[in-house]
Amino acid sequence: MTQLHGFSEGPWAPATRSGSAPWLPLLNTAPEPLRAALALATAGIPVLPLRRGKVPFGNCRSCAGRPPRCGGRPNMKTPGPCRCPAPCHAWAAATTDSRVLTSPVWAPVWREALAVAYYPGGAGLTVVDLDNAAAVEWARETLPSTRTVPTTRGEHWIYQGAMTSSNAVRPGVDIKSLTQYARWLGPGTGRMAVLPAPVRALVVKEETTPARGEVASSLPSRAPWSREVATGCRHTDRYIRTGLERGLDLVRARTESGAGSQAFGVARFLAAQHAGCPGPCGLAAIGEEIVTAAMSVGVPEHYARRAVANGLEAAEERAA
Repeated sequence: MTQLHGFSEGPWAPATRSGSAPWLPLLNTAPEPLRAALALATAGIPVLPLRRGKVPFGNCRSCAGRPPRCGGRPNMKTPGPCRCPAPCHAWAAATTDSRVLTSPVWAPVWREALAVAYYPGGAGLTVVDLDNAAAVEWARETLPSTRTVPTTRGEHWIYQGAMTSSNAVRPGVDIKSLTQYARWLGPGTGRMAVLPAPVRALVVKEETTPARGEVASSLPSRAPWSREVATGCRHTDRYIRTGLERGLDLVRARTESGAGSQAFGVARFLAAQHAGCPGPCGLAAIGEEIVTAAMSVGVPEHYARRAVANGLEAAEERAA
């Protein structure tokens, strides 16, 4: 049985419930990822399965249709209910409901799952994902100590409190909280601290619109998407241009803050639409337009390019 050793404080403490959980008999026969998920759910941590590549399972045909038959789960950015019982919509599928986790529609997914992820924001947590030794050294010198979980290349520092997620806030550092998932790698060690101001400032520092008179960098000459650079794309020009303009509008609307994170999300979403194309699809040109939109509302060029590149890469990894 999966143990939550060390989950004795704050949101990591198992919930107290009367009576026996109906899923307890499963713990002897269920796949290890499901056993871990059930133990975490009991502790109040929303969980979801991960497939090969450490990524969520894709949406079902109904939810992935165009137009989709649902508007997104209630806690997603897209408004509208989703009654789909499948583990769709990545982080938004995370749940603490053992009845959902052990339902027949989730059973085939658990048989394929190789790992478990959790939704930090849904548990009131923030994960500072330190991707290399240099990032870990920076955190030890800069951030207050907290619960720490070793990863393949670095560490996860976990704090109590949720905030906006953002990738590449500095070299080797991602913030995973609201609208993102984190891979479950164990309870870690150390006493969990309250989310400190220096962590919140990482997002504000990178995305704040420069003051009047300051110039982050000159806008690059835009190389607009065209059929000439997308000879292997299966979509129509109108489809591409409509989706791109809507994405650019989302980025430009972030005039105060959040444009960098929005650029990451738009790049990831648009790139994912081409997972089934033979290619090339002109994603580099699409990325340039997103970078230009982010810079137009004050995002420094180096940050905009990093956010867009990470978004395109994330979509490729998920497709793989």
